Amino acid sequence: MNIAKIMIPKACTVVLHEDNTVRQGLETMCRNSYTAIPVLDEQGGYVGCVTEGDFLRHVLEVGSTEKKKLEQCRIGQIMRRDFCPAVSIRATFQEVMALAMEQNFVPVVDDRNALCGIVTRRNLLGAVGKERAQEVGVE
Repeated sequence: MNIAKIMIPKACTVVLHEDNTVRQGLETMCRNSYTAIPVLDEQGGYVGCVTEGDFLRHVLEVGSTEKKKLEQCRIGQIMRRDFCPAVSIRATFQEVMALAMEQNFVPVVDDRNALCGIVTRRNLLGAVGKERAQEVGVE
């Protein structure tokens, strides 16, 4: 199964950039009710995800939730780059499924590491269900 057919394209994916402020990241996360958001560098390359835990750790470290304090630090400084690994656009369904067992969504990148989109667990389950329905002749 081609993962490009089931992924949510980048244009429909909420992303942050390394140079966004922590305040901007928190506002984006709250506005969208997400627990993790993909982070891109200035060339659009995928560098990792920022999570609720990253924001919480930062707030505890600085000891404040004042807007002024939240604007002094950038997303790239608080995120964990090893969290939420991406797969190639050519990855197999099984490779994506294996990562989805450990993370809510799987970022998909091209050969230049540019984000193409994400595959969610819901996307994967929907694809499996549709495939099984076709196998038994149910649409």
